Amino acid sequence: MADLAGTATFSRDHAGLIHDEAGVLRLPGAAPLTATRRYLWRPAPGGIAVHFATGVPFHTFDPVARQPGARHDCAPDLYVVRYDFTGWPDWRVTWTVSGPRKDYNSTTAYRR
Repeated sequence: MADLAGTATFSRDHAGLIHDEAGVLRLPGAAPLTATRRYLWRPAPGGIAVHFATGVPFHTFDPVARQPGARHDCAPDLYVVRYDFTGWPDWRVTWTVSGPRKDYNSTTAYRR
């Protein structure tokens, strides 16, 4: 099982929020790797639009929905995300990824 421990920060920009993550990824039998990721969170009709750092759309979700989530088709694989804000300010994101190239679940717990 893989494990990533690190920090996530949100900062404001002219169009919404920048979500930066940085940490150390540990995979069985491999040397630890530094991992970073940036997303752009933008207001959108019906919720929040999440974009990759390049500005390319990723997915949109409604944070006040009963079960906030979205789908992202990255052919030939499918990414399904569920957000859980019930323990706010702690929250979780769970990804289920399936397809011919990928098959895994990933859960990230965010703590203030």
